Amino acid sequence: MNPNYESLFEKLTFKNNSQIKNRIAMAPMTNYSSHPDGTVSDVEIDYYVRRSKRVGMVITACAYVTPDGKGFHGEFGADNDDMISSLQRLASSIKEQGAKAVLQIFHGGRECPPELVPNKDVVSASAVASERRDVTPRALTEKGVEDIIKSFGDATRRAIEAGFDGVEIHGANGYLIQQFFSPHSNRREDSFGGSLEKRLTFPLAVVDEVKKVVKTHAKEPFIVGYRFSPEEPTTPGITMTDTLKLVDELSDKGLDYLHVSLMDFWSKPRRGVDDTNTRIQYLLEKIDDRVPLIGVGSIHTAKEAKKALDAGVAMVALGRELLMEPDWVQKIEEGKESEIVTTLSKKDQDRLVIPDPLWKALISRPGWLPVVE
Repeated sequence: MNPNYESLFEKLTFKNNSQIKNRIAMAPMTNYSSHPDGTVSDVEIDYYVRRSKRVGMVITACAYVTPDGKGFHGEFGADNDDMISSLQRLASSIKEQGAKAVLQIFHGGRECPPELVPNKDVVSASAVASERRDVTPRALTEKGVEDIIKSFGDATRRAIEAGFDGVEIHGANGYLIQQFFSPHSNRREDSFGGSLEKRLTFPLAVVDEVKKVVKTHAKEPFIVGYRFSPEEPTTPGITMTDTLKLVDELSDKGLDYLHVSLMDFWSKPRRGVDDTNTRIQYLLEKIDDRVPLIGVGSIHTAKEAKKALDAGVAMVALGRELLMEPDWVQKIEEGKESEIVTTLSKKDQDRLVIPDPLWKALISRPGWLPVVE
């Protein structure tokens, strides 16, 4: 191994005493490849096995916590106890490769395709349509909100029973938890909306419910993380100032990590604070060593990953890099970084063990991955 990259392979111990063998995680990426009933498919298992061998932690694609939270075709579920055996297959396949297995749990809210939701009853914090989807959701009743909070806890219990090492609460990318935090999608006037503090109620209640379930049901250390997006392009929308308030609150919740969702690790804030520092710098300053931060976004090389760690994050998450080069970690560890594949060939599907639905999405989405003939 190149001694310059030794920091990538240092162990990390979370607050709950779970130890991660290195500082590299597989980022959560939707793969569209589960069965229509929400169970995990064999091709999905193969896809995860191929990418789990040397990373310290695998954060799975999101699993919906209620039937009306299914956000993608080919998404797997954690919404009822019949899913536990399916989830168990996924957890064990990852853990057998030596990585920690973390299940990302989520509700799509107003981003759910109506055809995937029972009775096409799309719900959200308020009856405000997404700019990405021409569907006006139904505003959840207070009881409906409380039921979904409980469902995040129920999904966590299923993750524990399935043998996962942890869960990541998906509060990012415009889905339901972020919809409650956003002034664009949350126009409520009850205890779950209005002021910034009230818009924090739902995200923090989900965290509390998940942690309560872990305390009750987990017999071994169980990781709880939270993923968030720092800003929204809409007006009104989440600003960096809002996110720093969220992060401040989350940092005192006893979470094992926070995970910021970025396309570019080094990006600067667009509004709410000066753009003299990067978003990562603002976040680390606000967190003030209270909880580890995982960074992600256009980190392609070992040199870039080390630079990210040097900036102060505890781990780096790799997404596109592990799609194109499942042996990324192994090649760095063996001093073969020059052999890392940095482009995707249309002939590489079988070698990379990528399921058909994901492959079609990758090939048909210009600019997301560098695709060559």
